[in-house]
Amino acid sequence: MKKDNKHKHLKPRDPKKTLIRLFGYFKYNMPLFLIGMLSIILSTVASIAVNGLLSPIIDAFVDKAELAVVIKYLVITVVLVIALSIFQYLGNLSMARLAQRTVHRIRQDMFSHMEKLSISYFDTHSHGELMSTYTNDVDMLNQSLEQSLSQVIVSIITVIGTFIMMIVLSPTLTLVVIGMLVIMMSSVSFVGKRSAKNFRRQQGALADMNGYIEEMMSGQKVVKVFNYEDRAIKDFSERNEELRQASTQASTFGVMLMPIMGNLSYVLYALVSMGGALLVLKNRMTIGNIAAFLQYTRTISRPITEVSNQLNTLFASLAGAERIFAILDETPEIDQGDVGLVTKDDNKFWQVPQENGSHELVPLRGDIVFSNVEFGYVPGQRVLKGISLFAKPGQKIAFVGSTGAGKTTITNLINRFYEINAGEILYDGIDIKSIKKFDLRSTLSIVLQDVHLFEGTIADNIRYGRLDASDEEVVEAAKLANAHYFIKNLPYGYKTVLDVDGQNLSQGERQLLSIARAAVADPTILILDEATSSVDTRTEKLISEGMDKLMKGRTTLVIAHRLSTVRDADAIMVLEDGVIIERGDHEELMKQKGRYYDLNMGTIKLD
Repeated sequence: MKKDNKHKHLKPRDPKKTLIRLFGYFKYNMPLFLIGMLSIILSTVASIAVNGLLSPIIDAFVDKAELAVVIKYLVITVVLVIALSIFQYLGNLSMARLAQRTVHRIRQDMFSHMEKLSISYFDTHSHGELMSTYTNDVDMLNQSLEQSLSQVIVSIITVIGTFIMMIVLSPTLTLVVIGMLVIMMSSVSFVGKRSAKNFRRQQGALADMNGYIEEMMSGQKVVKVFNYEDRAIKDFSERNEELRQASTQASTFGVMLMPIMGNLSYVLYALVSMGGALLVLKNRMTIGNIAAFLQYTRTISRPITEVSNQLNTLFASLAGAERIFAILDETPEIDQGDVGLVTKDDNKFWQVPQENGSHELVPLRGDIVFSNVEFGYVPGQRVLKGISLFAKPGQKIAFVGSTGAGKTTITNLINRFYEINAGEILYDGIDIKSIKKFDLRSTLSIVLQDVHLFEGTIADNIRYGRLDASDEEVVEAAKLANAHYFIKNLPYGYKTVLDVDGQNLSQGERQLLSIARAAVADPTILILDEATSSVDTRTEKLISEGMDKLMKGRTTLVIAHRLSTVRDADAIMVLEDGVIIERGDHEELMKQKGRYYDLNMGTIKLD
């Protein structure tokens, strides 16, 4: 992970834009939103009305009014309290369901969009950072929508309604309340700005730490074999300390608001009590009026205090929403191809659009041509420098060279995981930029050095190569890959459930499943990243035989880690620093007595 990832969360944000975009999700559940809003408004109005009834009830007792009058006001109060409770329940229930459905859709949008992003995006964002957005940020957003949003709405309505009632009861005392509220809001603004900044910093530090933990968990074998434990603990401690400092600063400003607002509300209550007493003595207010006004004073300061207390969650969820929308705003993988793959009479063809509106059918053969291809992952830093090569249908082409020479990059370009900077790549005479990525990749299969298996049955993992493959085709693919023998001897055979990444299988068995997965796809072009160096001799033989059967009749590109496995290749490309320095078959290259010869003779090592 890049170290500066955690600092990007300190950049200025646009809270207004984020909130508008977030509220835009309510349109998908408008009935729930309207019911929730209406219920919250009615419950809040009922609450304000209950407080207002204190004035006539107290005055009725003071003036010794008839019992019927008192009972009338009490009955009205009871009805309002019941209505308040019902609408409050409906409001909270609706907002809770609205929050769950909104977050559900956001998660769905995030994952759907993530699947459309290019490989380069995942090269620059750690798994831990993305997982932090899916878990911490989404959970914080859910909590805010479920609780804080309704609280803010209630507070706004309460303040407006209460102000109206206060002005009706005493404009003079209302001015005192306004003056104190200005002081309260200034305090909220002062503390809130600092709290928001530190909560963004906290979320960034949390993502950074999660990313590091994910890296360490997945690389524990490397950590232990190189005695990296102490350094890992030290690095984690630094990230943990950064998170502690950020969280402490965020919490410090967050917890300041509640006591400040609470004490200011007590001061306001005292000022109103003294002013109200003077007005009662001057017969400008009744005892009932001042009792109701004091209740409104508590009412109007309470929502401000509660919202202040909710600012921690609001700021954290806002920071999380910004990170969520940052993912949704990432540019998806571009595909401007218009050449598709069609099947006719059990044969596959490229359907190439013509200028006159017709289509030309080009047989799918597996002919690959690179012509002066230039490419770099980072602008200004070329990895491939004018690569030209060809692979005829059914040929086996091997790539040999040091780490970083560009072997894997060539195969990544055939998949269109990345777009070339210059030159041309032709597939059956067609520029691959013109071929739809889905159709292009449906003709390719890859057997990687690091096998990734998914949680599920063995049959499901093999079928990942072609989802509509029948059970018989799955078994045939396993037989071709020499995986059928070990699978049928498992307790549940093809229904055996694998752990994440197939940890309950040996490395060799996982590799055999990877070959079977490639086989069931029945690819035209096969890309092999050899992975037999870490298995026993018997398993290595099984893997090699499986690969040989899989390569038969297919255009195959092999990234060679051991030269003994590519001696039968039709052509061997020796790469160094992004350039093909030698090419030919094994015999030709040995006669040249160049770098390939030195590698075979052990004069230099292939790293």
